[in-house]
Amino acid sequence: MAIQADMAQAIIDNLVTATLLLDENLTVRCANPAAEQLFSQSAKRIVDLPLSQLIQHASMDLALLTQPLQSGQSITDSDVTFVVDGRPLMLEVTVSPLSMQGELMLLVEMRKIGQQRRLSQELNQHAQQQAAKLLVRGLAHEIKNPLGGLRGAAQLLEKMLPTQDLAEYTQIIIQQADRLRELVDRLLGPQRPGKKTQENLHVILEKVRQLVELEAGRDLVIERDYDPSLPDILMDTAQIEQAMLNIVSNGAQILAKQEIKQLKIRTRTVHQANIHGQRHKLAARIEIIDNGPGIPQELQDTLFYPMVSGREGGTGLGLSISQNLIDQHNGKIDVESWPGRTTFTIYLPL
Repeated sequence: MAIQADMAQAIIDNLVTATLLLDENLTVRCANPAAEQLFSQSAKRIVDLPLSQLIQHASMDLALLTQPLQSGQSITDSDVTFVVDGRPLMLEVTVSPLSMQGELMLLVEMRKIGQQRRLSQELNQHAQQQAAKLLVRGLAHEIKNPLGGLRGAAQLLEKMLPTQDLAEYTQIIIQQADRLRELVDRLLGPQRPGKKTQENLHVILEKVRQLVELEAGRDLVIERDYDPSLPDILMDTAQIEQAMLNIVSNGAQILAKQEIKQLKIRTRTVHQANIHGQRHKLAARIEIIDNGPGIPQELQDTLFYPMVSGREGGTGLGLSISQNLIDQHNGKIDVESWPGRTTFTIYLPL
């Protein structure tokens, strides 16, 4: 059914859903008020622009939006992330073919995914991470026992050797057993916080910044944007410092091969924060932002699992340990990433 241009504009203007009318080249022909609000731009500025210029990053291949032109059938993707003006938007996107004045067009409807869905995904991911931790800890304990026996047997064997020359081999066994035991201890991590005291979070972040800048050299200068109103937090200082150091160091190492290196630490006080399904009146929010290549999409859901790393030569333990330490302070870590920007956000209830 062919639709006149003015009629099409009138139809989409009355839709509550953010809606765009695109031509076969994915250039915007019409935008309704809801789309103006979604993109934070007026229709006059949106029209005649390619969709790719409105979106900094998309989790789906935008070329797939043209499929209805060939098939004549609508398509829907219920889990799409568009980054618009630096803001990640979780959307359900439906694309339908439309004939207008003899020309095939695409009607693109974008519905924001509700907060409840985001919360459900967060809780599900948290449960999966906890299950993975329990599995790894169980395996680590099973490995630890035979390692002790292996080391003890090597020490006894060393005492019974006919010549001291052969001790070189028993020493290799002992050294490798110690190395594996150290790895297991790191996998297990501290099981509960130590002594908690009221501390200034910015003092800890400054220590972390200085350590990372010294290690990275002159190429990296970490920008700071601290909220001076942030109150002291009840915490285990050493554990929070370790958690922050792991994340900031990760960012610095990712940037090592980049020509332009930008790393930023930002703190804010947040009211009514939702952490693992519980509402907290007040929380500290710490953001660690880098302009690196981004985390591959396939790693983002399992990034905090032990032994998972997106960095060449990484052990995959740093982020897992950080999450464990933040969990013990009833906090959480979120991550948002696309090429050119990765943000780790840590929430700590006050």
